[in-house]
Amino acid sequence: MDTIHAPTVPSGPTSNGITNGDASHLSFQELQRKKLSVEEELKTLGRLLENQGANMNTGLLTRDGFPRSDLDVASIRTLRARIICLRNDYKGLMEQIEKRLHEHFASLDQVEETQVSASSVGPPVLADSRAAQSDEAFARVISVDPNSPADRAGLMAGDRIRTFGWINNTNHDNLRKVAECVQGNEGNSLLVTVSRAAGAAQPRELGLHLTPTRDWGGRGMLGCHIVPL
Repeated sequence: MDTIHAPTVPSGPTSNGITNGDASHLSFQELQRKKLSVEEELKTLGRLLENQGANMNTGLLTRDGFPRSDLDVASIRTLRARIICLRNDYKGLMEQIEKRLHEHFASLDQVEETQVSASSVGPPVLADSRAAQSDEAFARVISVDPNSPADRAGLMAGDRIRTFGWINNTNHDNLRKVAECVQGNEGNSLLVTVSRAAGAAQPRELGLHLTPTRDWGGRGMLGCHIVPL
């Protein structure tokens, strides 16, 4: 039997300080950069695995329990191990990003309450203009297909999207980044914040959890049509 040599798969920058570690010390911008880097490395490793003629579920042993001679078993195992580590990293990053978004909107609510209470005794307290700019809606939902991922998440026609995962008014690139985010997050829950009209009252601000899926029975991975504002 040929000797099997396990190749070394270079570790991308995403694993430094994250794999089996803690990403809570990273800033929101650093978390975004790490997320994009992990997505790129996962795509690269996926292509390498395909080039080996395998995927994450391909059997690597014969019926007798020996490594298959038609596959580079050591390389495939090394690639799989790296992919599993990165998927764990990605899950942790998404949890941290979602936590930061929740904290951000909670702080905005607190600022709004402070403005209301201060209005009777003095000039209003103004929110950070940079935060206000990034929270402006950048897209509008035109339609939502029944029983689609968007429908199950609670998205409705007329909703104005303020954030989509890590994407906001300052970086959506005419919705191209939204498409990239959807393609790179199949099966992962994304936090989508929207403004929804409420009659004569102030619009309601909602946080929805949307999971892009291919096999829901319709076109696309979301089942909705959105346009830039």
